[in-house]
Amino acid sequence: MKELERPVNKSAPNEMGWASDIAAEMLRRLDIKYISLNPGASYRGFHDSLVNYLGNSAPQMLLCLHEDHVVSIAHGYAKVTDRPMACVLHSNVGLMHGLMGVFNAWCDRMPILSLGATGPGAADKRRPWIDWIHTAKDQGALLRNFTKWDDEPRSAESIVEGMLKAYQMATTPPFGPVYVCLDAGLQESKLDRSVAIPDPSRFRAPVAPSASEAQIAELADLIATATNPLFLFGRGSRRQEDWGHRVALVEHTGASVLTSIRERSVFPTDHPQHAVPPSYWLSPKAKELVKGSDLIVSFDWVDLNGFLLQLSKNPADTAAKIAHISLDQALHNGWSMDHFSLPPIDLPVTADPDVLIAQLLPVLQKRFSKRVASRSNGKSTLAPAEYSANHVREIQPRDVEVALERIRGSRKFSMAHTTIGWAGDVYAFRDPLDFLGHDGGAGLAAGPGITVGVSLAMKDSGRPVVSVLGDGDFMQGVSALWTAAHYQLPALYIVSNNRSNFNDELHQEAVAKTRSRPVENRWIGQRIDEPGLDFAGLARAQGVEAEGPVRNVPELEAAIRRGLEIVGHGRPYLIDAHVVPGYATPPLARGE
Repeated sequence: MKELERPVNKSAPNEMGWASDIAAEMLRRLDIKYISLNPGASYRGFHDSLVNYLGNSAPQMLLCLHEDHVVSIAHGYAKVTDRPMACVLHSNVGLMHGLMGVFNAWCDRMPILSLGATGPGAADKRRPWIDWIHTAKDQGALLRNFTKWDDEPRSAESIVEGMLKAYQMATTPPFGPVYVCLDAGLQESKLDRSVAIPDPSRFRAPVAPSASEAQIAELADLIATATNPLFLFGRGSRRQEDWGHRVALVEHTGASVLTSIRERSVFPTDHPQHAVPPSYWLSPKAKELVKGSDLIVSFDWVDLNGFLLQLSKNPADTAAKIAHISLDQALHNGWSMDHFSLPPIDLPVTADPDVLIAQLLPVLQKRFSKRVASRSNGKSTLAPAEYSANHVREIQPRDVEVALERIRGSRKFSMAHTTIGWAGDVYAFRDPLDFLGHDGGAGLAAGPGITVGVSLAMKDSGRPVVSVLGDGDFMQGVSALWTAAHYQLPALYIVSNNRSNFNDELHQEAVAKTRSRPVENRWIGQRIDEPGLDFAGLARAQGVEAEGPVRNVPELEAAIRRGLEIVGHGRPYLIDAHVVPGYATPPLARGE
C-alpha cells in the first residue's frame, strides 16, 4: 500500500502554511494510520494537506466510491484494533450518505474519528448556488444523536483543541464515533502565526473504570454461593490477555456461558462450559439453562431485558439474582431505542467488564478452590461438521458454515461478517479475532465495507479474512470491493445468495397468518430474480476476481479452496453461492 499514490514535490513536513495543514498534522500526531474518503470540494483544502503536506502517509488515504463505505471501512478496522481510523465526509450530501455507517458504528460501540466539512461560514466567501446548498449552520445536528461528541472549530488553534478532544472521546470507554466539521473557509486560510500543538499523550483517554472493592466483594459472594451460575459474555476487548481472564474465570467458578452471534468473539465457543452455540435468539435448551440458573452475571450483554423477555413476559419476576456490569448507560440519550428495555438488576456495576474480571479473578481464586463444573459433560456443545442430506445437489445456508469449518481445519481465519442465516453450531470461535461480529445497527450495505476494513487491519497478519454476506447487503455495498481491489486488501467474500429479501418474506408470512390471509403471496415485492443478479460479474467490474453461481456443496468447496489460494496471494476473491431460501435459526417476528 505504501507504494500506491505517491505524491511528488510535496512540501517540507515542518512547513505548516494553511489551517488545513493543522488538521492533517493532528491526525499524524494522534497516530492515525489510515483515512478513508470519497472526495468533496468542501474539504479540498484538507485533501491538499493530506497529499502535499503529509505526503499521503501516516495517514494514508483510501479512496472509496460511496460515503457509506467510507464509514464502514473505518468501522471494520476498529472492530479488529479497538482503535479509530479516520474518515472524511463531504459537506451535507456526503455526510447524509454516510449517516447509516455512523449509526452502525454507534450501535456497535466502535471508535471512529469522522471528519467533515461545510461550505464557508462567511457568506462573502461562498460561490453562487453550490456553496450555499453545501453550507449548514449546524451540520453536527445531523448525527449528534448517534455520536459521542461533535465540534466545528472556528480557528486554527481550535482545530487542535477539537481534534484532541474528539480522539479522547472516541477512545474513552464506552467507545463510539465522533465528528469534527472543518469550515471550508477556515481550511483555506493562510496561517499568519505559528500554532502550538501539545504532546497528545498528555490528552489521552482515561483508563477504563474499575469496580469498587465493595462491589467486587458482593459479586464474589454471589458467585461463591450460587449453585448454578450463568455468565453472559457480551461486548469485550480484542486483547488476548482479557480473553484468557474470561476463560480462567469460567474454569475457576464452574459457571455456564452464553455468547451472542451479534457480538465479536469473546469466549471459545467449543469450550465445555459454553452451554449452547452462540445465536441471535434463545434456543429451547438455552431457555432451560437460564431457567435453572440461580445467578446471572451479565458482562455487558446487549439487550439484557430482551434476553429475559424470551423466557417470561415479566422479567421482573426472574427468580435468579442478576448482576450487570456495563458502561453503556453513559451513552443513552433517548433519541433511539438502542438503550433497549430496562432490565431488573440486583447488582448494577458501572465498570468495564474486562477490568472488573481482572479484579474479580484473584479474589475468587483466593477465596475458594477451582469449582468442578456442575452442568457440563466436558465436551463441546457444537455439532459435527456434517452437510445437509441433499448437499450434492443444493446448498443449504448452514452448509456454507460447514464447508468453512471443514476447510479451515487447524488454520486460523478471521470471520469478518456473517448473515442472519448463520447457524453458529459448527464453526468454532477460538480467539478474539476469529469473529468480528454484527454490523451494529442492522443497516444493509455495511457488510462489504466492514470486511474491507477488517482486511485492512489484518493485512500483515498472514491470517485469511472471510466474510459471508447476504445478497441484499452485498448488492447495496458492492462498490466497496473496488477499494479492496485498488489497495490490494485480500479477503474471501462469499455471497449467501437466496435471491430474495427473505427476512421480509418471513415477516409478510407472519402478518398474513395473523390476518388469515394467503401466505403464498409473501414473496411479492421481495424476490430478487428474473433477472437474477450477476454478483460475480459485479465483483469483476470492481476489479475483484470472482466465480459463480455455485449451486451445490462440492462446487462450493472447490470454489472456497480456489478463493483462499487467491487470498493467500494478497488479492480479494468473491464466490456467488446460490443457497436454498431459509434460515438455520429463523428470526423472531413481532407478535410471536
